[in-house]
Amino acid sequence: MKFCSIASGSSGNCIYAGSAATSVLIDAGISGRRIEQGLSGIDQAITDIDGILVTHEHSDHIKGIGVLARKYGIPVYGTPGTLHALKENTSVGKIPDDLLTEIRAGEMTEIGDLAVMPFAISHDAAEPVGYRISHNGKSAAVATDMGCYDNELIDRLKDLDVLLLESNHDVHMLQAGRYPYYLKRRIMSDKGHLSNESAGQLLSLLLHDGIRQVCLGHLSRENNYEALAYETVCSEVTLSDTPYRAGDFHITIAHRDRPEEPVIF
Repeated sequence: MKFCSIASGSSGNCIYAGSAATSVLIDAGISGRRIEQGLSGIDQAITDIDGILVTHEHSDHIKGIGVLARKYGIPVYGTPGTLHALKENTSVGKIPDDLLTEIRAGEMTEIGDLAVMPFAISHDAAEPVGYRISHNGKSAAVATDMGCYDNELIDRLKDLDVLLLESNHDVHMLQAGRYPYYLKRRIMSDKGHLSNESAGQLLSLLLHDGIRQVCLGHLSRENNYEALAYETVCSEVTLSDTPYRAGDFHITIAHRDRPEEPVIF
């Protein structure tokens, strides 16, 4: 498998995952042109894409989806709630109904030779999900836009080879920052976003000897920065009641404005 963050952050998200035969995008929250350029940088073409998996309908996850679906006839997958919200969003434009496919959390979907498992997440959106994608015994997952996590989500994220995990904000930066009070409450709520500390605590529950790479993503532009997210998550892992330390694993940061180095596994 190949896995790569093309863009990840509060301003736009798009992740590539694929096998030799099948390729998908998880979200298309940046311009179609940027997505095409990002794919080209990892030796993929937009015409390789067999489907776009939508996590939820917020603009930083769907900005380019209408253009790509219409121009290239790419199927779009989402929960019933997400697809309904997508149809109601006039900025996306109309996506032909025959390109829209409903999926449901907890139910496996096959796209080519990829097994796609959507899993429920806690976020203020219409039926949002994350995705676990598997091929030939290897698995990668995208878990962002989560205000909290529970045992069911932990089970969905166990035994991964690659994980892109939200590390959205530093609590102190958010509390002291210029966001209005209602927005701070939303971000810190159970339907908001994971803080750096929470990301590290969740990661501590998921680490195992076989994990290949962890990529911290969906960082806030206003209330976080890369070094702080990395150091906080690493500290939580190292101080956890597990046999692992952060230095035992390859932990990286997904950038908001450029693709990462692809992970091939």
